[in-house]
Amino acid sequence: MRAAVMGSGSWGTAMAAVLCDAGTPTVLWARRPELAARITDDHVNPDYLPGIDLPASLSAVSSARDALDGADLVVCAVPSQSLRANLAGWRDQIGPDATLLSLAKGVESDTLKRMTEVIAEVTGAGDDRVAVLSGPNLAREVAQRQPAATVIACTDEQRAQRVQDACSTAYFRPYTNIDVIGCEIGGAVKNVIALACGMASGAGLGENTLASIITRGLAETIRLGEALGARAETFAGLAGVGDLVATCSSPLSRNRSFGSRLGEGRSLVEAQEATNGQVAEGVKSCSSVRALAAAHDVEMPLTDAVHRVCHDGLGVRDAIVALLSRSTKPE
Repeated sequence: MRAAVMGSGSWGTAMAAVLCDAGTPTVLWARRPELAARITDDHVNPDYLPGIDLPASLSAVSSARDALDGADLVVCAVPSQSLRANLAGWRDQIGPDATLLSLAKGVESDTLKRMTEVIAEVTGAGDDRVAVLSGPNLAREVAQRQPAATVIACTDEQRAQRVQDACSTAYFRPYTNIDVIGCEIGGAVKNVIALACGMASGAGLGENTLASIITRGLAETIRLGEALGARAETFAGLAGVGDLVATCSSPLSRNRSFGSRLGEGRSLVEAQEATNGQVAEGVKSCSSVRALAAAHDVEMPLTDAVHRVCHDGLGVRDAIVALLSRSTKPE
């Protein structure tokens, strides 16, 4: 199997390193030629994973055509809201039986589609060719070869197993699953809940509050997932509570850190400036997840509060008061 990882951000680069360490020939696509050269020649990605040595076998190119040529596994590692436009430019170079693996975590703003749905729609690939990888996988820790586990979900179990074999290493353990919907919803909503945890932490609130947000955030995730056809047990595993805890708890989480700056009183623009112009995925996903929940008549008060803080000007303290003043009911 030959892999093409399309996207040289922190997670795309870390995943490319995992594939190389697993013995899978891998090419990484970087939009900027100068970054591709640094990765190939110096084995570093100074923009997204500074201070980490990448495998000597990893090469990068700035031509999507060159990256995709002969690839059996195409790993989509661009942000969720730009995935459709990128795929439109790549689809003619993707092999007719190549597996398409999504790393993006979100719900498309305009269509409210999950990332695997976007991939299938744009490329024409059947559901059995489209997979998703999700779990407690903070990019920097994975790139440092710290032990981690993940889930690869695909409706075709044998295809999921081939991807599993392609990225199994001594430090990275993938499990397979057929619940694509559950893995994707877990990955999309956890970014929103991590923003909420960051906001609470930035506002000076303690561990009781954070534990409550994580727990109630998991309940929201399960409600939405089940409404869309996911299996409840998926959310008790790596792609559910595992990913949620890691993203909500770690300072390495961009969503948690971004939310913390909002909780400290910074504006959305100021928080973005503090992260070198990068916007946390949950800032956009909170609105699309909220809309998806409304379309399926699912109540998600935490997601709604995050949306209102990010896009309607609601203060973090006011959002917390509003959540605490909701009517009491059985858990």
